[in-house]
This record gives sequence, C-alpha cells and structure tokens, in this order.
Amino acid sequence: MKRIRIGNGCGFWGDNLDAPVRLAEAGQLHYLTLEYLAELTMSILAVQKAKDGSVGFATDFIAVLGRLIPVLKQQLGLKIVTNAGGMNPRVCAREAKEVVAQVDPEKQIAVVSGDDLLPHLDELLANGHTLNHLDTGQPLSSIRDKVVSANAYLGAKPIVEALKLGARVVITGRVADASLTVGPAAHEFGWDFDDAHLDRLAAATVAGHLIECGAQATGGLWINANDSTRLADVGYPIAEIAEDGSFTISKPEGTGGAVNIETVSEQLLYEVADPARYFTPDVTANFTTVKLAQVKPEVVSVTGGTANGVTDTYKVSAAYRDGFMSAGTLVIAGPNAAWKARRSGEIILEKLKQAGFTFAESNVEVLGAGDCVPGVVNASADPPEVVLRVAVRDPRKAAVERFTKEFAPLVTSGFPGTTGYTTGRPPVREVFAYWPALIAKSAVTPIVEVV
Repeated sequence: MKRIRIGNGCGFWGDNLDAPVRLAEAGQLHYLTLEYLAELTMSILAVQKAKDGSVGFATDFIAVLGRLIPVLKQQLGLKIVTNAGGMNPRVCAREAKEVVAQVDPEKQIAVVSGDDLLPHLDELLANGHTLNHLDTGQPLSSIRDKVVSANAYLGAKPIVEALKLGARVVITGRVADASLTVGPAAHEFGWDFDDAHLDRLAAATVAGHLIECGAQATGGLWINANDSTRLADVGYPIAEIAEDGSFTISKPEGTGGAVNIETVSEQLLYEVADPARYFTPDVTANFTTVKLAQVKPEVVSVTGGTANGVTDTYKVSAAYRDGFMSAGTLVIAGPNAAWKARRSGEIILEKLKQAGFTFAESNVEVLGAGDCVPGVVNASADPPEVVLRVAVRDPRKAAVERFTKEFAPLVTSGFPGTTGYTTGRPPVREVFAYWPALIAKSAVTPIVEVV
C-alpha cells in the first residue's frame, strides 16, 4: 500500500528555527509542513500590513526556506506546504521565489489566497452575512469600525489544486491547521471531497491535528517528561499516512522527546470541544473512533478517525481593537511574602484610584502562591518569595500609561523585601479581541496562483 511521510517542523510563529531543517534532513519526508498562524498572529499581521504593504506574513519562513535550499537540492521529491503567507501570501511567495531562484528558478511556488474577508466585509454584511459572534450572538456590525482582520479558514481543496499545478512550495493565507496535512494526502492518493472518501479525509484530519503543534506531540508538555526525555534535542512529528487513511506518528530516529500513547493522546484532545464533532472546512471528524497502539518504540499507529458529516460554512476569525493593556511584575521576598505581594497589588490600584484612575478590568496575581491555576494548585506553606503581577485593560491609553508608573515607587514605599524593578516600566500594548463567527462557503472564493 502506498504511503507518504508528512512532517511538521513548526507549530506556531516563534517556534524553534532549527526544527524544520533538522526534520527535513533526517525525516525522509515527502512533505514538510510549517504551521505559523494563530488568531492573535493574524491580527498582528493585519496591523503590520496596514502600515506597510510589503509585510504581513511570517518572515521567519523566508530565513528557514533559505536554510532548506540544500535539502531541497538533495531531496528532489520533497515539497513544502505552509500557511506562512498570513495576511500577505502573495508578497511572501515573491520573497520565497527570490530565495529559491538562487538555486533553481524552475521550482514552482503556488499561492493560496481568498481567505481575507476584510476588503469585502461591508459587502458581505450588506448581503446578509451577519457574522454573529459564536458565543454571544452579537452581530459583527456592532463593532465594525474596530475590526482589523477577518479571515475564513479555508480547507485542503485549494492546496490540492496548487499541488496539481506542479508546485513544490505551496504558501497559503489562513487555512485550517489540519488542512496542511489533508491537502498533500488527498493529492497523493486521489481522494475526492465527496461521500466516498470522507472517512479517509477524517483520518487525515486526525493526522494533521496530531502534528500541527510540532513537538507538542513528541514529548513537549508531556505530563511524564523528565531529563530522560531529552527535550533539548526534541524531534518533531512525522505522520506516515497510508492510502486507506491509517497512519503512524513517529519522529526522526535518535532525536529526543517521546512518541507514545500518552504523548499522542494528549495532543489528540488538544483544543477539542466535542471529540465526536471536530469541525474543519474539509470534514467533521469523529475522534471517538480513533484507536492508538504502540507498534514499536517511538512509533504509534492510529486507526479509525471517521467522518461525521460536512459543514456548509467556514469558520471566520476576526479581530478588533479593544483598548489597551499593561502588566507589570515585582518580586516580593521574606516572611509573609504572599500576603505582602497581594496587598501590594491592591495598593497599586488604590493609589491609582486616588489619582482618579479606575480601569475596565484589573487583575492581581501572586505567582508562587497558587494564582497561576487558582483553585487547582495551592501553596503548601508560606513561600519564601513570590512574583506579584498586576494587569489592567482600559479603552483609555492615558489611564494605562499612568498605571505603568506605580510599580517602582513600592521599592521604597512598599513592604520590605520588594525588588525586581530593574527592567523599567512595563510597556503599554494595544488589545486585539477575538471574534469567532461562521460564513457560508458559497460566499468565499479560494484563489490559487503560480508565482
């Protein structure tokens, strides 16, 4: 039975820069996927693009691609599929073409776009696509003037089309994370997006979900990780998919990390609300039918993963400006450190109130005394030192800026043992709030182009 090997060397923009190269060199891959995007990332890229039309994509990809050139020359069958295009996939592809052209100007680079709804947002709203908030039901029109990005999560179909055009590198905007894996599998095995192949698309969706976060499936954040797990040398995941949809999860031989029932099942349930209905633009996957087996050391086989229908909508991730925030920290040491820290946080807010400043939201945390996961982990005794963290959010930037000036005074006017002020005043950041919605697939047109 034909099998293809798909490895994911990046789980988010900011992941390890060496991982894609190490995985490509040692993984014996047919496809290398690189997943850069998160909801917050899209809003940041949208703001960047609004200021400068030459940016708005994951710039790390261009540097990584340059380092991958020797591997691409040695492994002529290796292809790359990535959503590094972000809010500006065409510009990303042009820069990628310049890198690749240095060694092989004939290499095809394809771009998948059409996910960016912002240029058409008013037209969509006027045509009855209300983009109501999935949790509150509030229409997007209520915050339209604050919206900075709105992107539909495209699926694997345009990736398949790009690969059919002969692309060796496929650069997309916002697509569903798992679709970066579903696309190559559907292309290689000739799966159609119809009832006959839905179970196989669902199985490939499970594979894509398992590898989409990089080393999170190979020992990262594993509950039983220790020094023997060798996370400093962690290997990134490989899904070896068969034509019937079954697959294995592994990592390059000799690398650190771990691939076992625990690491794979932990990732399987990551960010899953209803395991029986994992919604993607390609298929609704039923994770409750998945079966895991340790077939040999560092290799887990995965079967099952059946379909539970198909939606007629795309998920939309929008972001809108929602004021400003800042968070500052101080270290409090000595007897009664936790009490002194909590009271210090209250003093900061009290002094600001005396100066005429209150905030839409504020939060005082004492890290080291159980506040990181309140009600779950409690300090067993009075800790000798803690970190005080105070955060505020407010529509008024001036109010938040005033907040940042109240930390340093506690070093001389607060409780004994107060320190940790040497990094200066905390920065003020603009807040981009998340707006999830749905839109009819008929209202969105994916575009595939060859650079």
